[in-house]
Amino acid sequence: MAVYLIAHDIGTSGNKATLFSEDGRMIANTVERYPLYSDGNRAEQDANDWWRAVCMATRELLKKSAVSPDDIAAVSFSGQMMGCLPIDREGRPLRRAIIWADRRADQQVAQIREKMDDAHFFSIAGHRNISSYGMQKAMWIQSQEPEVYENTWKFLNAKDYIVLKMTGKCLTDVSDANGMECFDLKALKWSDELVACSGLDGDKLPEVVPSTHAVGHVTAQAAQETGLSEKTMVVMGAGDGVAANVGAGSVTPGNVYCCIGTSAWLAATTEQPLFDPERRMMCWAHAVPELYSPNGTMQYAGGSYAWLKDTICTAEVEKAEREGISPYQVIEQEIEKAAPGSGGVLFLPYLIGERAPRWNDRAKGVYFGLTADTSRADMLRSVLEGVAMNLDKCVSALRDTMPVRDVTLIGGASSSRIWQQIFADVFRARVHVPDLPGDANSLGAAVIAGVGCGLFPDFRVTERFVQANRTVDFAEERAAVYDGMKEKFDRVYEALINEF
Repeated sequence: MAVYLIAHDIGTSGNKATLFSEDGRMIANTVERYPLYSDGNRAEQDANDWWRAVCMATRELLKKSAVSPDDIAAVSFSGQMMGCLPIDREGRPLRRAIIWADRRADQQVAQIREKMDDAHFFSIAGHRNISSYGMQKAMWIQSQEPEVYENTWKFLNAKDYIVLKMTGKCLTDVSDANGMECFDLKALKWSDELVACSGLDGDKLPEVVPSTHAVGHVTAQAAQETGLSEKTMVVMGAGDGVAANVGAGSVTPGNVYCCIGTSAWLAATTEQPLFDPERRMMCWAHAVPELYSPNGTMQYAGGSYAWLKDTICTAEVEKAEREGISPYQVIEQEIEKAAPGSGGVLFLPYLIGERAPRWNDRAKGVYFGLTADTSRADMLRSVLEGVAMNLDKCVSALRDTMPVRDVTLIGGASSSRIWQQIFADVFRARVHVPDLPGDANSLGAAVIAGVGCGLFPDFRVTERFVQANRTVDFAEERAAVYDGMKEKFDRVYEALINEF
């Protein structure tokens, strides 16, 4: 009898649901959208929208595939991280969820800093004390919405709420607990010291379990709403950035991957948590038990390329529309005319500030080194090189503690042949580009489901599912050009810090 797994990737714009066979083939997928309520530095979503999207998407998968609900062995989740959803004892949301993109809790960041210096905070949490995280958002609710706080039973993240709706059990996994930022990364439990520093009631935090924890079977009510069978096992799942580790095949120590989407991150898998002394990189609890994932996330990677397309490359966009091809294909025909190093032109890709490695939300995008000899191709190529040089700062941070010889490249922008070569040359590493069945988040959630329900013996099953279909090596001549440019890249940024 065929056995199947369902993965839900509960993102910012919608829920992507994917049905996988036990041999890792994607059978069907679908997306259900929901709104984002955003105003200035505030960003919220309705948890009921998440649940409706999961129910609708599950029914659509079953309809598309004609797979029997009885053949779904398990369902698991990849979910947006660093949020804060207060629920009451009946499991009802008390307000909209404050999601990862929300930046309102600056005052709470300052309150924590008055009690604990940044270095000590980082040494426990593995993350910087900034307003992106769940603890600071819960503190804001405590301060600004005391009635909501008083009635809160637990604070949850997106996937945790869906697990609650499916099973009636209120839990979180180690990765999302880590994203609350009152979590002891070494001990893998809530930190009494950080909770006390926050002033929050520790009883309002859910029980923490491994990402592979088999929570229980789908309840009768959830089965009726989703179309699943009550025999289907619900496995806890992980935050999206950590689920992507699994989907990219980064499940054993030393394995490094880079995801290039609108934003980008570079991550590895290690046996021990890495606490970067310069705090360039953060570190997550891995979905694979007893492993960790040091991670550096930049704000605007593919976003910088999209900005280039929309503002400077209008002629290429028009040509692409006439020819019925991707505008990026036309842009890269132009980029091919420029030599590595872009004629000395540098681009700082900080169009919306920067997280890793700069941690400067006031940083700006910059073209530097333009001369009368600068070509259009130089200006276009320099954007791709600037993104790669910024991510190379994260590679360098990793290399302080481990060798980095190979990097798996995933994400929408990873299909660019030119960018693949630029990354290889800038990183001085072999770049492997897999052909993933679905995206990394979804595949990761499916593997977590399979391990959690006992269908797979361990995470090495990803070796069957994640196969490189292209490998790109660096060339010493090009890498040497970039070595010199990387030094100038840093000097230009440092010279402009006060201007930012």
